[in-house]
Amino acid sequence: MDTTTILQAILLGLVEGLTEFIPVSSTGHLLLTQTALGLTSPFWTTFTVVIQLGAILAVVALYFGKLWRVLITLPTEAASRRFALSVIIACIPAFAAGLLLHDFIKTYLFTGLELICWSLVVGGVVLLLIDRMAPEPVDHDAMNLPLHKAAIVGLFQVLSIIPGVSRSGSTIVGSMLLKINKRAAAEFSFFLAIPIMVGAFALDIYESKDFLTGDNLAIIAVGFIASFVFGLIVIKVMLDFVQKRGFGLFGWWRILVGGAGLAAIYFAGFGV
Repeated sequence: MDTTTILQAILLGLVEGLTEFIPVSSTGHLLLTQTALGLTSPFWTTFTVVIQLGAILAVVALYFGKLWRVLITLPTEAASRRFALSVIIACIPAFAAGLLLHDFIKTYLFTGLELICWSLVVGGVVLLLIDRMAPEPVDHDAMNLPLHKAAIVGLFQVLSIIPGVSRSGSTIVGSMLLKINKRAAAEFSFFLAIPIMVGAFALDIYESKDFLTGDNLAIIAVGFIASFVFGLIVIKVMLDFVQKRGFGLFGWWRILVGGAGLAAIYFAGFGV
């Protein structure tokens, strides 16, 4: 494991950790970064799948107390059962879409960078508009959302099967349209990330198991740790940031990255 490979693993782990929980599309940023670094072998595809688990564990670590309390009080407290049900309801559409359309997504949607870049730009414009025009919120607790709103947020989450749309971005936009305040929208997207990402991880890792050899475990561990550490940082910082300043910065970032990617594709043949 040479220094260059270590730095590449850290960079990809950083990108995963920094982008997984903000509405900018971690998948889009990872694919753009891999292409820019020339990391096109099947191993690096497996690598980006595995390091997602580090980001998942960052959510679990930060919310462990609340999640553990929900788990142990499920038999006795209606509020805990209601929260668990809201997460289950919101995840059903994405699980169904992922299972039914998995081969289609991998075969037809992840075929190039142009779709990702356009999705980043369009999603950035949508995020800017919703951030300014969303109705006055009435729900402020991510662990006590009406079940019908959780179900609709789950439908918005299905849009994230399109590369570059962003799972957190689609759920946050849906939440704000449903009068859920910005902090609660971000937190609910964190909670939904746990089962959704674990499910996607399990499916993809089974298909990529041949690349998980002893020789690769050390480099995977480097990316995993980087993803976990930077995921922790982002989650801690993001909640206070969006409560004070909203999601406008992320919308502009999407437009900048997507626009730069399109310029590179059309004028320099990037990723072609």
